[in-house]
Amino acid sequence: MVLFMVILLVQRAPEVISATTALDLRQLTATAFDPGSVEAPLPEYPQTVSINAIVRDVNAHTIIPTRLRTTAVEYTVQKGDSIFSISNKYKLKPESILWANYDLLQDNPNMLSVGQKIIIPPVDGIYYKWQENDKLEDVAARFKADVKEIISFSGNKLDMTNPVIKTDSYVMIPGGSREFKQWVVPMAWRPSSGANKGISGPGGCELFAGGAYGTGSFLWPTSGAHVLSGNDFWSGHLGIDIAAGMNDPVMAADTGVVIYAGVIGGGYGNMVMIDHGNGYQTLYAHLNSIAVGCGQSVSKGQAVGYAGNTGNSTGVHLHFEVRYQGGFINPWYVLN
Repeated sequence: MVLFMVILLVQRAPEVISATTALDLRQLTATAFDPGSVEAPLPEYPQTVSINAIVRDVNAHTIIPTRLRTTAVEYTVQKGDSIFSISNKYKLKPESILWANYDLLQDNPNMLSVGQKIIIPPVDGIYYKWQENDKLEDVAARFKADVKEIISFSGNKLDMTNPVIKTDSYVMIPGGSREFKQWVVPMAWRPSSGANKGISGPGGCELFAGGAYGTGSFLWPTSGAHVLSGNDFWSGHLGIDIAAGMNDPVMAADTGVVIYAGVIGGGYGNMVMIDHGNGYQTLYAHLNSIAVGCGQSVSKGQAVGYAGNTGNSTGVHLHFEVRYQGGFINPWYVLN
């Protein structure tokens, strides 16, 4: 009797049968038989209810849009910072940061010190303080920039039809550039080269003919890992900053004569400079202490001082320069 009613219901109302109802009917049908008998399987009823929906893959990553920074920000120099590392942090060229802080650093990356507050420009170029009687065309020409880019840069907030700039206000000159005022220790040649005047300063001395001559090849001046701790060699930093621990020995990269050994200005602190008698000179700065005297001959690998943090430095390291006939050479090219 129950089975007859089920069949009758299916015949009369097929349109109301859902997947859930079909399952209930199968259960109802099964109970109509004797529990001890074998259950007869029922055909599967497909689901007739469809769901209209948009399928979206799960993405656990949040995408943060990158927007152009339009205003300058202030940054406080931390221990271990360098112009090079700060520029990497803000994805700018190191020159742009030096140019924006000329009043403080005077284009000298060695003048950076812990606690200083420096300006980080919004983009690469010149962050310029507008002077009385300045004209857009003249300023753009001076810094090799485009007038249209200065006017259209949103951070400058200029009226494109009438770009009036107030005196003493700051203007970003995108893509602008200028020459550096180079802060370098002067060179002193051995008397045999025709010059006998030493470097002025408390570490200088009268130089005489003779003394040791270099081999023309160079050793690393530190015994630790050959890695940078700050600035690399670039147009605003004519040497490399080598990682070193406090009082690690600093060694002569090649044989020669010490032409300066003592404290010196320009942010170098305690410094040793060696003339190798073959056109090459090497410089070792920020030393904690000095182990040689001016006029002394030294051998390749001999300790000339100990690494430190003297002068304008944000952490212990060795500032190392290589010069040849008055020009600066990237130390990476000559170090073994």
